[in-house]
Parts: sequence; C-alpha cells; structure tokens
Amino acid sequence: MEINASTALVTGANRGLGRALVDALLSRGVDRVYAAARDPRTVRADDRITAVTLDVTDRASIDNLAAIALDVDLLINNAGAAAFAPALDADLDGVAREFAVNFTGLYDMIRAFTPALIANKGALVNVLTLLSYAPAPPMAGYSASKAAAHSLTLALRPALALAGVSVHGVYPAGIDTDMLAGIDTPKAAAHEVADAILDGIAAGQPDIYPDPTSAQMSRLWNSDPRAFTEAFAAMGS
Repeated sequence: MEINASTALVTGANRGLGRALVDALLSRGVDRVYAAARDPRTVRADDRITAVTLDVTDRASIDNLAAIALDVDLLINNAGAAAFAPALDADLDGVAREFAVNFTGLYDMIRAFTPALIANKGALVNVLTLLSYAPAPPMAGYSASKAAAHSLTLALRPALALAGVSVHGVYPAGIDTDMLAGIDTPKAAAHEVADAILDGIAAGQPDIYPDPTSAQMSRLWNSDPRAFTEAFAAMGS
C-alpha cells in the first residue's frame, strides 16, 4: 500500500505507540490522520490531524466515527489495555476490560470500518504482540485477549483479501511506553517501531515484526514453537 496520500485512522492516538504512528504517518505525507482517543484534547495539533472522540468499548462511539470517516483507507487498531496479573490472581473486571478493548473493541472497529476499507481498497492493521502466540504467565488476561485478536486477524484475512483489503498483523516485543514503565525487559523506541510498521504495510507484509527482539523471536516461533512457548512461560518462574 502507498502510505503517502492515504487517509489513516489510528486508535489510541494520544500517547505511546499511537502518537508515534501519527507522527510517522505525517512524515510520510498522508493526506489526513483521524487521531482517535477518549479525550481528543490530548491529541497533538496539526493541520492534517483530525482529533476525534472514540471509546472502543462503546459501539455507539465507534458507529458515530464510522459515519463520519468514510474516506479512511488505512485503519490501524492500536488501542490496548494491559494488566500485570497471573491467571488465578487476576481481577476479573480487569480481565474483562482487557478483552473489551483488545478483542471486542477491535472487532467492532473492523466491522464498522470494513465498508469504507472495501470501497477505498485499503488496509487493515491490527497491533498485536508476540504474546498472541504464547502467553506470558504474569500477563494472563492480556495474553489471552491478544491471542483472540490474532485468531480473528487470521480469520478475516482471506475474505478481506478477496475484497481488495490487505490485512496486517503486527507483533512487537517490548516497546518503551507507559505500559511497560518500570518493567525490566528489552524495549524498542516507539518511533522506531512505528516506522517499521509503516515499512511493513508499504511492503505488503502480512505479519510485521517491527523491532529486533520480535524479529528474532519470530524466527524461533517458525522453527521451534515449543521453545518459543517455553521462553515466555519462563517469565512466570
């Protein structure tokens, strides 16, 4: 897909990777970015940015945006929620929120914007995680919700491809954002991850591994899935 001259929509666009994606899109010459956040006042100002209100857990909010943003040809589902808790100790309301944002909200966004993406022959991008492939025990709810989103991404790909829409799954490792603040793990800079994501979209890569750790781990996943799973299981020991 040609990134320049596209009209993009980024969820969770006010901070972290979402803000970095907005910056990267602007640097590549997009016509417009719908920068979606629950509080649009937290989105930075630019002539090509249209800050819009969006709560991905509220279908009415999604439908209202879809009725306005009919020109979108690049949808980047970036909004996410994460808690650090093992499966048997996790707060159930917290797990429900992880699923509401990371799976149900993502699915609702896709269903609402599919007509525009088909009409505009666009691209769908789901920002997932390496934990979509294998769970990290200290992040049980997050891992499970992202695994569900990964499965949905694979299920959607054939049908949308027939309709002229490319579907991209993004599988980063650690990113240096608020979500991982204080966590001792390798982290890539958000702007580097954003640039790599756009490079992958432009190159037509179905699965995008946008940082050195994820690229290395993807090779392990493809060669030895059991070893990959065991590597993440060790995070809980």
